[in-house]
Amino acid sequence: MKNSAQHELSQMMTEFEKACRTADLKVTHQRLEVYRELLQAEDHPSAEMLYKRIIERLPTISLDTVYRTLSTLEKHGLITRVQTVESQARFEATMARHHHAVCSKCGAITDFTWNSFDEVPVPAALNAWGKVAKRNAILEGICNDCSPKN
Repeated sequence: MKNSAQHELSQMMTEFEKACRTADLKVTHQRLEVYRELLQAEDHPSAEMLYKRIIERLPTISLDTVYRTLSTLEKHGLITRVQTVESQARFEATMARHHHAVCSKCGAITDFTWNSFDEVPVPAALNAWGKVAKRNAILEGICNDCSPKN
């Protein structure tokens, strides 16, 4: 890892520790490792995927601990659960506004921004419903890697 990437990761981990303390969550080694792995992951991993990666450097962690950690971090708004076409939950630590494209064949998830979608007013009918706090577009289709070559 390059020095600038290491520095950025270190800063993000420091911010995570502050956020945990603000939320009255203990800063445990397991929580730090789960969050660090999510920060470095580009594939929106499931709990099982995270467990397989983390157990190599933290052999005492259990799959149950990974599940409970993800649930706690999501509950406190420190990570996000990504909706997918599969039944298995996937997670990410990226909190900046973005959307997802999900391949229905391989399950790959790609982040993208969509400013025009984010700026369109919500339908007036929703005003009677309440206030929309978050927008999240999930596009489903077949990625180029899974598409038949023409």
